[in-house]
Order: sequence, then C-alpha cells, then structure tokens
Amino acid sequence: APAVKNFTLNFTITNLQFTADMQKPSSRRFKSTEKVMYHYIDSLLQRSSIGPAYIGCKVMAFRSTKNRDDTGVDAMCSCRDEPSDPKFNSTTVYHELSKMTNGITKLGHYSLNSQSLYVNG
Repeated sequence: APAVKNFTLNFTITNLQFTADMQKPSSRRFKSTEKVMYHYIDSLLQRSSIGPAYIGCKVMAFRSTKNRDDTGVDAMCSCRDEPSDPKFNSTTVYHELSKMTNGITKLGHYSLNSQSLYVNG
C-alpha cells in the first residue's frame, strides 16, 4: 500500500455565520455545511499540483472566530506519498490555492478572509 501524507487546511469564511450547532458533527447544519466544503475543497485540490496523488479531505471542525459572524474551517487532507506521484509541498499548494480562490477571497459562493488560509504539511 502507498504511504499517505496528511496535511491540514484551514481558512475562514466571512459570509457564513457560525452557529453553535456547527460544532456538533451529528447536527444537520454541520453535515450540510461539511458536504458543501467537501465539494469546494476537493475541486480545488484535484486541480492543484498534488491532484494525481490527492486522496481526499475530512472536515474536522467548524469554529467561531474573533469576529463571531465568521466561520473557521479546519480540514485534514491526505495524498499518496509515492515516488511516482507529485510531491506535496505546502508552500506550492498554498500559492496554488491562493490563485484558485482569487487571492484567498472566494470559494464558490463564499467569501474568504484573505489572511486566513493555512496549509501545513
């Protein structure tokens, strides 16, 4: 089996108001928001340089931010780590995601805090 490289992806959505039920993975609100985030995150990462090695992401949490009207998104993502696959580079992925989100401002119909994107390998 191929080795797996995990990395975290964090960002803040400024036009999605955080609500307490978003903290509960069993809630309808968490599940529906999670589904939308999967769609957008998967779409971006499949088009990135790690696309061929990309396995998927799991939304770990939605959180309140300093500005309580915003929602932070924390995801754990994975890609294969084989010699034949593109190598994961957090700086490269950050720059690619920045470009694909219009300078870290748009993710589909969501607006992003331009200072909030974090990719950690």
